[in-house]
Amino acid sequence: MSTRTTPDIFGASSMGYALIESCQLDQWRALLEQGIGLHLAFADEQTLAFRMDQHQRRIIVQRGRQEDFLAVGWQLRDQATLDEVLNRLQRLGIEAHPGQPDEAAQRGVKKFWRVLGPKRMAVELFWEPLLTDAPLNMLSAGFITGAAGMGHLAITSRKPQQMQRFWEEIFDARISDHIVERIAGLTLDIDFLRVNERHHSIAIARLRGLPMDPIRTRVQHMNLLTTSASELTDAYLRCRKLGFEMAHEIGEHPNDREQSFYVMSPSGFELELGCNARVVEEAQWRTTSYQGISLWGHRPQKNGTWHTLTNNLGNVIRGMRSLRKPEYSPLLERHRHEQ
Repeated sequence: MSTRTTPDIFGASSMGYALIESCQLDQWRALLEQGIGLHLAFADEQTLAFRMDQHQRRIIVQRGRQEDFLAVGWQLRDQATLDEVLNRLQRLGIEAHPGQPDEAAQRGVKKFWRVLGPKRMAVELFWEPLLTDAPLNMLSAGFITGAAGMGHLAITSRKPQQMQRFWEEIFDARISDHIVERIAGLTLDIDFLRVNERHHSIAIARLRGLPMDPIRTRVQHMNLLTTSASELTDAYLRCRKLGFEMAHEIGEHPNDREQSFYVMSPSGFELELGCNARVVEEAQWRTTSYQGISLWGHRPQKNGTWHTLTNNLGNVIRGMRSLRKPEYSPLLERHRHEQ
């Protein structure tokens, strides 16, 4: 029986901020400020930054061509936890580089370290966010953040085992549960990983039996949690009034029992806003497998025959294109260098 030689850091990390690149700053401002209801903390021609609590910046949108998720800021409890994570990365042969002071200021943190994570999305490590007591000016009454972080990410992968190992070996992630979903005759397997009491901070989806990735962006969706069902409904109505397409209207998931909707972002990935998500109690938790992503609702706004046909065709084309080049995994990259 193996004996653990490193400290367990489960419960000592969380999603801290999101960095997005887009040419459509006006649309992003409308969605996040007027639709979701965040506080606009900074705006110029190159950058938007939004607050949802005492952190100076939670979501940053910078001008650029990618129309994609660039980085997730991963907050660690303290310097000792950061040191442990950096030591683990070094033992795994994964390089971590310090960010520049102007980059840290853009992200609203004192310092950070950058790692090239799965699917070439930067995972940026920090433990000291820049805070402010300035009042929030939000259409929403509030969001669930704190020690469990600001939300979660869902990512599609052709290398799900390597992606899962990344979060397990570096952040001591644990599997919460598993969902099997049937979409257009295909089977989608989704694993939900937690790094603290939040039901999941990372969800990893794969097409069963098909090594394709039908999603163009690094992230399939990003989730935020609001404080009540009434706040969820109000945000849903605001987003609809603004003309943003609902990828999935309000519904409820079977595993975390979260009520939520998914709105299409200007950059093409989905933004999920939810409420009433289950909090994991470690002593009583049992990993379960569920059939279907929704107990009720979550219907697409556009569900006609033509939309279904073109959407599925687009996913197949993107999946075929994904076969042209390997999916980046820092763990596989290390293995190739060792050979």
